[in-house]
Amino acid sequence: MLDTATLIEILAQPKKIVITTHHKPDGDAIGSSLGLYNYLIQEGHHVKVITPTDYPYYFNWMPGNDGVIIYTGHLEESAALIDEAELIFCLDFNALSRINEMGELVRKSKAVKILIDHHLEPEGFEDYRHWDINACATAQLVYTFIVNELKNKKLVNKDVASCLYAGIMTDSASFCLPNTTSDVHRITADLIDAGAVNWQIYDLVYNNNSENRLRFLGLCISQRLEILPEFNTAIITVDKYDLAKYEIKTGETEGIVNYALSIAGIRLAAFIVERTDKIKLSLRSKGEVPANDICRRYFNGGGHYNAAGGTSTDSLEQVVNQFKLILPEYKKLLIK
Repeated sequence: MLDTATLIEILAQPKKIVITTHHKPDGDAIGSSLGLYNYLIQEGHHVKVITPTDYPYYFNWMPGNDGVIIYTGHLEESAALIDEAELIFCLDFNALSRINEMGELVRKSKAVKILIDHHLEPEGFEDYRHWDINACATAQLVYTFIVNELKNKKLVNKDVASCLYAGIMTDSASFCLPNTTSDVHRITADLIDAGAVNWQIYDLVYNNNSENRLRFLGLCISQRLEILPEFNTAIITVDKYDLAKYEIKTGETEGIVNYALSIAGIRLAAFIVERTDKIKLSLRSKGEVPANDICRRYFNGGGHYNAAGGTSTDSLEQVVNQFKLILPEYKKLLIK
């Protein structure tokens, strides 16, 4: 592992740098990536952000978004950039499998690999690690990396601050999760002081719904919501025909699971959706109910203690039934 002094020395001269993040990037993934991008270009580095897949349109306002390369549409260009890179920053993921086909390209690259992340059990592919599972967002860690490790707070300008604020805001569920500590609020205060317009960023992310998305949300709540009172659990299930009917785009199912969790008395919520090639689950929980354990043990996934995801190649009906069958195992925690 490199130490910080060595990394600072490497970064002292302009380098060819690639920044990447997990597939289907969320607000923290894009916010941390573009926040770091906007910092590094001030230092004269040649930087490209490459995402494994597309991401929600309501993040397109972030400074630097126009230069993001989506791997699935630019295979040769992406491979060449990764091959030529001298440093690769890997943000908001803990294993190279999380960046799909890009993973092996990054693994084989001779570039110095820097991990900045807050997920459990890093794979260990990196040469330098800035990692803390207690951080509410990777964007928080990008801030502490710039300010505490690189000692460069003066370069946290409006563009950097706006991206990092969006990352922290989205991954903390608008500052509502238990890991939104006083330190997090001090960091976001610094970001506001640096130029992040907090109310405007909230508006761009959360008040940017399409009409179809809002009508789809109505369907989810009125017709696709099932309550299991004996387990204090709520499930929203949608199939591929629902997605097609409402022309649901990337990111437009994000956050729907939280409506189920918001019901009084509910301690575990699941959003189970039929995609083209697999079934995807998003779990949210309260208190001691381990969403990550459920996803890791039964649905080929993982994540944070109270927010996790998984996948399955079984049918939608089979996945819903499997989810219901495992609830008795967690009953003591669910009815606590």
